[in-house]
Amino acid sequence: MFKGETRRVVSVFLWYGCAAFFFSVVALMGCKSRALTEVAPSQGYPSENNFMQPGAEEGQWPMAAKDYANTRFSGLDQINGSNVANLKVSWTFSTGVDRGQEAAPIVFGDTMYVVTPYPNHLYALDLKSNGAIKWEYDPAPEAASQGVACCDVVNRGAAFANGKVFINTLDGNTCAVDAATGKEIWKTKLGDINQ
Repeated sequence: MFKGETRRVVSVFLWYGCAAFFFSVVALMGCKSRALTEVAPSQGYPSENNFMQPGAEEGQWPMAAKDYANTRFSGLDQINGSNVANLKVSWTFSTGVDRGQEAAPIVFGDTMYVVTPYPNHLYALDLKSNGAIKWEYDPAPEAASQGVACCDVVNRGAAFANGKVFINTLDGNTCAVDAATGKEIWKTKLGDINQ
């Protein structure tokens, strides 16, 4: 397959590559494994945000990927292998925006929060009332931001903490909204779409 000098170079690279892999594995075997709670301890976080700690299971999904450890897993067991085939659509919700939908909804308590692609409206949906809209927040992003978006006008989602829902807008703002009322608490510009 390889001839002369090329064969020698490939052999040297393979030998060094295997040696590096072997020594990496040996070094890692000597490392003490750390529990997730050591990486993100609950000390220092407000008690109401303990649900975001790895391993916490309160039926909440307050941010993309569920928690700080990005587990993307719920320990709830009401839906399992024996009953998943019986699931049926209970209700649906349309954002009214016919663009890329990349933001996964988040859930806290009996409310689901959904943020749309541009114009980045944030909806609070009542899970106890078939997804009825509790409130809608319009951050009014600059229309010109649509022309400078690199990959459609998508949004990557919201996050919940301390009774607030946080979203980013296409024009470079971050907004904090009261989770109960939908009232804007603050809005700050983090980027300039013209630069």
